[in-house]
Amino acid sequence: MPATTFLDSPQGRKLAYHRTEGQGPWVVFLGGLKSDMEGTKATHLEAWAKARGQAFLRFDYSGHGESSGLFDEGAIGDWHEDTLAIVEALTDGPIIPVGSSMGGWQALLLARARPERIKGVVTVAAAPDFTEDGYWANFSPIQKASLRADGYVELPSDYMEPYRVSRRMIEDGRLHLVLRDPLPLPFPVRCLQGTADSAVSTETALRLLDHATCDDMRLTLVKDADHRFSDRPCLGLIEAAIEDILHVAG
Repeated sequence: MPATTFLDSPQGRKLAYHRTEGQGPWVVFLGGLKSDMEGTKATHLEAWAKARGQAFLRFDYSGHGESSGLFDEGAIGDWHEDTLAIVEALTDGPIIPVGSSMGGWQALLLARARPERIKGVVTVAAAPDFTEDGYWANFSPIQKASLRADGYVELPSDYMEPYRVSRRMIEDGRLHLVLRDPLPLPFPVRCLQGTADSAVSTETALRLLDHATCDDMRLTLVKDADHRFSDRPCLGLIEAAIEDILHVAG
């Protein structure tokens, strides 16, 4: 296993990454909240890319995995800055972001910030605007009061240990929402969603499909697949989505 390499970002963060040279466009994996680049999807896609000679990049946001920083102090905008720093420093030419969960939101932010670089986008259980529509909208009055008074709320999770949601994450999230304003996506988009996902609902996937302006956007629902979307058939669907974009985008 190659050693992890680090990039010093313009914001002074030390970002861990693994970069695989190959033919373009670059496939860039964007992980989920509190996930890291050693997850099943990231490492599987790296092996897939190496087998076909495809350029591939996986990395850890600040406060995640081997990168510097504390998760509790991070926010959507920080991780967007990390994504831009990694992409701009380590790739050239067209890219295909593959965003999982929170990484789906990051893929959309990247597409909005650098549309000229995007060959196409693949999302897996994308969670755009979850800080507002998933967290804030479902907080009880007591939780909202705690957030204001203490600066954080502790939440349980089906997929990770309990974690804190900070007031900064909520407030910063509002600066990066993508489902309120027009969202032009002038390239192929392939969205994958499991119907048994307890973290991101099918309704979220349908809302994104309805909201975005895109001439070639498809949503695939997989019966009984959960949020991890990491068994062999699901991994095959992610591969197929990337290959479809490579084919239709030329």
